[in-house]
Amino acid sequence: MQPDNKHIPHIRRIAAKEVSLFFASPIAYLFLATFAGISLFIFFWGESYFSRNIADVRPLFEWMPVLLIFLTSTLTMRLWSEERRTGTLEHVLTQPLPLWHFVIGKFLGCLVLLAIALVITLPLPLTVSQIGRLDWGPVWAGYLATFLLGAAYLSIGLFVSARSDNQIISLICAVALSGIFYLVGTPAITDFFGNVTGEWLRTLGTGSRFDSITRGVVDVRDLYYYLSIMIAFLTLNTFVLEKERWATRKNTPRHQSWRAVTGLLLANAICANLWLGQVTMLRIDTTEGNQYSISEATLNYLGQLQEPLLIRGYFSSKTHPLLAPLVPQMKDMIREYEIAGRGKVRVEFIDPVTDPEVEEEANKKYGIRPTPLQVADRYQTAIVNSYFSILINYGNEFQALGFQDLIEVKSQGDNSLEIQLRNPEYDLTRSIKKVLNSYRGGSDIFELIDGPITFNAYVSKDELLPEQLVSYRQGVEEVIDGLKQEAGDRLSVHYYDPDANKGAIARMIGQKYGFQPMASSMWSEDHFYFYMTLEQGDQVVQVPIEDASKETFERNLKSSIKRFASGITKTIALVTPKVDPKMEQYGITVPRFTLLGDTLAADMNVVDEDLSDGSVSPEADILIVAAPNNLKDKELFAIDQFLMKGGTVIASASPFTTTLSQQGLGLASLQGSFQDWLSHHGLTVDKKLVLDTQNTAFPMPVVRNVGGYQMQEIRVIEYPYFVDVRESGLNQDNPISANVPQVTMAWASPIQLDPEKQGERKITQLIRSSDNAWVSDDMEIMPDIDANGMAAFPAATESGSQLLGVMSEGRFTSYFAGKESPLLSVKKAETPEAGDTAEEADTESEATSNSQPAVTSVIEHSPQSARIVLYSSNDFLRDQTMTMANSAAGSEYLNPMQLMANTVDFALEDAGLLSIRSRGHFNRTLPPMERDSQVFWEYLNYALAVLALAIIAGVQKRRKKSRHQHYLNVLAN
Repeated sequence: MQPDNKHIPHIRRIAAKEVSLFFASPIAYLFLATFAGISLFIFFWGESYFSRNIADVRPLFEWMPVLLIFLTSTLTMRLWSEERRTGTLEHVLTQPLPLWHFVIGKFLGCLVLLAIALVITLPLPLTVSQIGRLDWGPVWAGYLATFLLGAAYLSIGLFVSARSDNQIISLICAVALSGIFYLVGTPAITDFFGNVTGEWLRTLGTGSRFDSITRGVVDVRDLYYYLSIMIAFLTLNTFVLEKERWATRKNTPRHQSWRAVTGLLLANAICANLWLGQVTMLRIDTTEGNQYSISEATLNYLGQLQEPLLIRGYFSSKTHPLLAPLVPQMKDMIREYEIAGRGKVRVEFIDPVTDPEVEEEANKKYGIRPTPLQVADRYQTAIVNSYFSILINYGNEFQALGFQDLIEVKSQGDNSLEIQLRNPEYDLTRSIKKVLNSYRGGSDIFELIDGPITFNAYVSKDELLPEQLVSYRQGVEEVIDGLKQEAGDRLSVHYYDPDANKGAIARMIGQKYGFQPMASSMWSEDHFYFYMTLEQGDQVVQVPIEDASKETFERNLKSSIKRFASGITKTIALVTPKVDPKMEQYGITVPRFTLLGDTLAADMNVVDEDLSDGSVSPEADILIVAAPNNLKDKELFAIDQFLMKGGTVIASASPFTTTLSQQGLGLASLQGSFQDWLSHHGLTVDKKLVLDTQNTAFPMPVVRNVGGYQMQEIRVIEYPYFVDVRESGLNQDNPISANVPQVTMAWASPIQLDPEKQGERKITQLIRSSDNAWVSDDMEIMPDIDANGMAAFPAATESGSQLLGVMSEGRFTSYFAGKESPLLSVKKAETPEAGDTAEEADTESEATSNSQPAVTSVIEHSPQSARIVLYSSNDFLRDQTMTMANSAAGSEYLNPMQLMANTVDFALEDAGLLSIRSRGHFNRTLPPMERDSQVFWEYLNYALAVLALAIIAGVQKRRKKSRHQHYLNVLAN
């Protein structure tokens, strides 16, 4: 190491000399001031930072590849050209030191100035971190990328400067050469080529490599790319200067050695890029949550593959310019699956346009079709049919992901669009899970269950059972015996007589499960037991009795068994208000929840549940009740007993719902006993509305009189009834609400918890408003706009945070405990009335006896696995509310859907997809901010930049004085 260390003092002195020369002239100060001024101007004004409403510093690095071209070229144009013009280059060439010492010294001097310039911009990320939640990983990656990019441009500028004695020519040539390296990877060039050629060109572009690092992924390939540019041009710089030393044009051995060494260095720098291009594992994901890396959940699903999985990407060579950069990103993510699959995942990339047979297969077999996209320039507008789809094929099951499934489009507010990938890992892994589950769904169900399960039948003796249930019991035993032979030791079967041992078992199941004696009618005095359960550990699933037929029992039994399986697509029962055509005829908008159903159907089976028969479908794993209104006793009984059987009820409910009509926006009170049912379980929703100063904009149509003409426009106003819940109001310790960026709770009501009714149940508060919220019982929610464009709302009397979302887990007592079953009440209503004739009564009696008996009872309490999740808004999931939120935000707003999907995944204990969906979805939004506050932060950063320049100038001035005093002391002595 000693031979290398002796060069360091020489290089350090040369670098220090260059830095001193920089600050001895206005060059350094002009460079620093220009760099800071332009960077701040682009950040706050050019990219309209505060209008983006995203807490990141991407705008700081957005124009760096272009800005650095001019600034570094200006910095390096005189370094060698001035030496050559003044004649000092000859002095350098005659020095005994190797020339690469001077080259590296000048290069390091420039790097010091570049580093100081970057340090001056540090107040920007510090400011953002104070007003929002900033992910520092991409910030440091962006600074690293900027430093490496600037270093590459500096090496190019130094090489150009060494070739000319004219500074202006050096400047122009350095800008041109650096600009070529930047332009070669931009859409302006790659759009002329297909995906393959375009991808190669992007690997050569300094800008495209820069974007890869600034998004938070530090790849060894990108780092070495910039390093190779530095090595190449610094080597050429040294070689050019060395040729100045050659006294003869003859090809001497020394000249040949120099040419050989220079050629080898250049060849190695280039070839190493080609070799590293095949390496995909040497990278660091610096983002919070590692959103650009394959997660453990994805690796778990890939580890379950038994057969090869095909992932085929259909990408057109000619596509929209905004879509083209997403193709390599999608390909990189798919290749990560191929690597993680360890031979079980096969990847293909196809351009269907080039192969008619492949295109026909994609269209007919997989339903993959091109998306028409409009492409326009200054001369013409055209429609391009572009493919951007992915096929997931496993066995005979497949899933196709199209443009709408993969792409997220956001409005920038200036009639421009931002197109980005929605969440590629979640989309791919979700599809893999679906095809995996569908493929395994036809196999032995017990293979998907971890450990044996137990079937327990608590059935009275035949003489106590109704006649229909005696034959039904025989069918049950036949089905169980057949299933037992198929399952073997994986299924244990036990039959119990609840009346045995003086009713000890009856008391046990009554205390443990809430099972009460059954009855077949209101008038029957005979009671019996007929309960069947499946158990594994603490999980208990009751097998329901429907029509007392063998076929129905077999279907219900298999549906109950599937609830223990980990690889089966789950079923969600969705209860929404019934659409009344008469209301639509009068211009009243009927609440619809189509988007909610479509969102959940992407991962699970969603069925529209009809509770009119007093029960929930046996296939249902989760019950979602949205905006319940005027529920009958039987419908409420179905919800109650689903909970008592250990199920999860997710409710979006409050005492009010909005009405949208031609007359405007109104509020209506809901009917029924659902609110009483919630209060019985200790969850009381007040008959008031929550207003919050931290709110989301509301798009309101306003009519203006312009020149005698009535013109209607959409004006976005602050609307306190749209409670804007952010990080502080979202429980960060629970996966349901953690990492949800923001949720707008529209027309929500406060939730009050009753500790006495809750008992020992576990309470988790999920959503709360800000501390500046208040409540009002004023039902006038239509904003009244005055002449100044201001809206008046009920004033706050007392402010405080309000609970808007809660989860209660544990043992619940039935709302119908101690009451007769509503199903038996229905049978009573169907009995012969007093005014009927004897013949009519006999006919009805005969019909009743021939029909199936209403075998029912009330399960009085639930097991510990029962759960209620309540969100106190009927409207925050409505299609109409989502449309208004999209209009105000200028982009697709899906945060409430993400919250509900997280809730369902949590209830199903599907931690895999829940963790993937939440990756990268941190609260990066800025809080609502007035213009005065924005101006304060803008000028604060300008002031800090000026202060930094002043400090640097003062330090340099003091250093000059100290050096001058040192020289005087030397002369005096």
